[in-house]
Amino acid sequence: MSTVAIVGPTATGKSAVAMAVARATGNAEIVSVDSMQVYRGMDVGTAKPSPADRRAVPHHLLDIAEPTEDFSVARFQRELAPVLAGIRARDMHALLVGGTGLYVRAAVDGLSIPGQWPDVRASLEVEDDTAALHGRLLQLDPVAAARMEPTNRRRIVRALEVTLGSGRPFSDYGEGLTAYPPTDVAIVGLALPRDELTVRIAARFERMLADGFVAEVEALVARHGRGALSRTARQALGYRELLRHVEGGEPLDAMVEEAVRRTRTFAVRQERWFRRDPRIEWLDARLPVGELAAAVVERLDEN
Repeated sequence: MSTVAIVGPTATGKSAVAMAVARATGNAEIVSVDSMQVYRGMDVGTAKPSPADRRAVPHHLLDIAEPTEDFSVARFQRELAPVLAGIRARDMHALLVGGTGLYVRAAVDGLSIPGQWPDVRASLEVEDDTAALHGRLLQLDPVAAARMEPTNRRRIVRALEVTLGSGRPFSDYGEGLTAYPPTDVAIVGLALPRDELTVRIAARFERMLADGFVAEVEALVARHGRGALSRTARQALGYRELLRHVEGGEPLDAMVEEAVRRTRTFAVRQERWFRRDPRIEWLDARLPVGELAAAVVERLDEN
């Protein structure tokens, strides 16, 4: 059986299309490729599939971590491997669904993900001068330094962490994200014009609030304690802002406005990330879900 990845920015309807595909074929299972749907108790704000959808179609890689845990792409790969093996053993199609770009690349291309060295990273983070860090990387691994902007602090720190922690240049781990090798996974992207995407994001956030998003964040704080959510969980769209409301007393309206604005910015970054991948076949997300699903089913059949 074959594998199709359904990708694209947030609020483009990926989950709805995946459900329609699974129902149409009757022999597909859905694998979440979302770095925040892994967390238990973070349901409303991550647009996690409903209990009814999860009963109707097998879903994987949901609710596999506590929100107090950091979750990495390396762990995602470890969790993904047996899931895909099980789907193949059952002779089912696999639908990889999500908008976390790095996780999609890890799933499709089997990226070689270096380990983590928290102590090394902590020692690097105390250096405020990003240019100085880039200069250090230039000395230790000029190939990696040439692949990134001197102002991209996150990537520079990560490259130095791996180089110093592993004793191997970061660039030794391969071309990584700059290469798009052939793959037997068909990748379908859902796209919307920016103005339409902006409207959908605002409307979806309003639905999340109506569905109890604030109460969900309050429950997370009550269960785990103030400030207990992990660094990665706290960065989830909407959660960071609502935590500031619940834990810090910031006005709800202001936090909602900030969350919507941050989601719009994130969606633009997602689109740019995916647009760089020439293997993706783009579909207009304004089409009816049935038409989009039919197009994805064709890719399953072709594979």
